[in-house]
Amino acid sequence: MDMPAPPGSNLAPADLIAGRWVPLTGDAIVKHNPARPSTVMWAADPVPAHVEQAVNAARAAFSIWSRWPPERRMEVLRTYQRLCRERADAVADRIADETGKVLWDSRQEAGALASKVDITLESGANTGMSRVASFELDLAPSRIGRCWFRPHGVMAVIAPFNFPAHLPNGHMVPALAMGNTVVLKPSDKAPGVGQMLVQLFHDALQAHDAPPGVVNLVHGAGDIASRLVSHEGVDGVLFTGSWPVGRRILEANLDRPGRIIALEMGGNNAAVVMPDADVRQAVIECARSAFVTTGQRCTCTRRVVVHRDIADRFVPALLKVTSNLLVGDPRSDAPVFMGPIISEEARELVHQAQDGFARAGGEVLLESTSVDSPEGGWYLTPGVVRVDRFVPHDASDAGCDAEVFGPLLRFSIVDSLEEAISQANATRFGLAASIFTRDHAAAEEFLATARAGCINVNAGTAGASSRLPFGGLGHSGNHRPAGSFSLDYCAFPVAGMIEQGDAASVPTGMRVEDAWVI
Repeated sequence: MDMPAPPGSNLAPADLIAGRWVPLTGDAIVKHNPARPSTVMWAADPVPAHVEQAVNAARAAFSIWSRWPPERRMEVLRTYQRLCRERADAVADRIADETGKVLWDSRQEAGALASKVDITLESGANTGMSRVASFELDLAPSRIGRCWFRPHGVMAVIAPFNFPAHLPNGHMVPALAMGNTVVLKPSDKAPGVGQMLVQLFHDALQAHDAPPGVVNLVHGAGDIASRLVSHEGVDGVLFTGSWPVGRRILEANLDRPGRIIALEMGGNNAAVVMPDADVRQAVIECARSAFVTTGQRCTCTRRVVVHRDIADRFVPALLKVTSNLLVGDPRSDAPVFMGPIISEEARELVHQAQDGFARAGGEVLLESTSVDSPEGGWYLTPGVVRVDRFVPHDASDAGCDAEVFGPLLRFSIVDSLEEAISQANATRFGLAASIFTRDHAAAEEFLATARAGCINVNAGTAGASSRLPFGGLGHSGNHRPAGSFSLDYCAFPVAGMIEQGDAASVPTGMRVEDAWVI
């Protein structure tokens, strides 16, 4: 099968509408390389009219694509999977250059694209296509009950910058498998990655003569996203981002109860360290989870709750490990752990939060500072702040419920497991939580009472398994977990009763004579 040449590192900005690439010009959106801000990776003016065109194209394609046999759609996804593997290096390079994510981290993300196809199409218990498998049962001697699943229609996917390929891919693969069509709006902070992702889908669809418009792409910022998520032709919105934006999506769809809305909106995740914890394990996992991807994962540990009996061992070790994390160029040959943050503004927000915590009584034990580089990249060191306690609301308090999207960690000290769980739950978010302990009873108590959708024992909060559901509570999500459960929100069940006999019973008060129906 002849395939188009893989996209290069210098993508010409374009939207994809009805199978046709529409070039974009201008510089309303300019994406700089976070490690080398003088390098422009992507620049263009969004075209608001493209939203209408893309949704219409997806609507037209849906009537055909949804009627394809599932096996035929799966062939397209298998081709897509092969292309993902062949072009993984190019995708990883683009992720590193647009987000500042170090290469080992970028390569892990690029490698996850192909894996999602297997996770979606497998048919093991409680996984993959088994979650949306049709079934029949006998209701009466001549009546069969049947359940089958149908696609929603046009799905709008709104992607974030921190996993600009992996997270939209996690929505798009199951959506397409079930027969939906897609309009993707990538993050304006990683537009080229989104365009490469759509190129992969587009090439696979073309190779199998799929109708134009199965996958569409519209670039832009908040105004384009608003147009898309409120468009009357959209049947579902699949979003990853912040709580304020997720709230606006819900508000825009209050009068559309039939539209599926799946939200993943970050977290203020806590890790609890108990006196019997393996200190080395706890230190490594808390530092890794707090600062991986420069603290820009939804599952990053933002808060540590440490028991007083182990604090004198744990805290100095955590500070030592944190202060020795290697910060540098994402493409460095050295074993760099953290690259630059996504933007100069994001770096300033981290430092503003740190200063605010200090003014509110927090003790800055390790200060996050800007790091100079020859190229002027947006580098910063990780920071650690001690607070008296955490509170589940916004207040002039060092322990306020703030998700700082960067490498800044706060911790508090407690005297009991009960207090530790209370402190871990002192947040309106509910994405991830973890506990470090050798006590089975303490671990089970935490698993039962921690308010989060992803709860780990002796493992950090960051690094979810795609073979498990992924989602949160409260300001973190709306009970539409992704991961291995993503097929659940990509189709809806239909129930039917099929009568195979002719002996309809006549209810009380009804009179029917055969002569009337001859």
